[in-house]
Amino acid sequence: MTKYGNKGRDSGISMYEIRDDGIVVQFSTGAIYLYTNASAGVANIEKMKKLAIRGEGLNSFIMKHVKTKFAAKLN
Repeated sequence: MTKYGNKGRDSGISMYEIRDDGIVVQFSTGAIYLYTNASAGVANIEKMKKLAIRGEGLNSFIMKHVKTKFAAKLN
């Protein structure tokens, strides 16, 4: 997993892993979720990948658009 940039210094995201068909997100609480093209939609996943790489805005995007659209909780 890759450390999230957290440019705003107030994100609830700590790590992420980009996959071909989705993204794994680890929140600062330790919870890890898998979001996939099938569960959250291709456009949302592509946006999440861009935000993760940028290190800004991912937590807000998840809370507003895909909060419950995860494929699995991994821990």
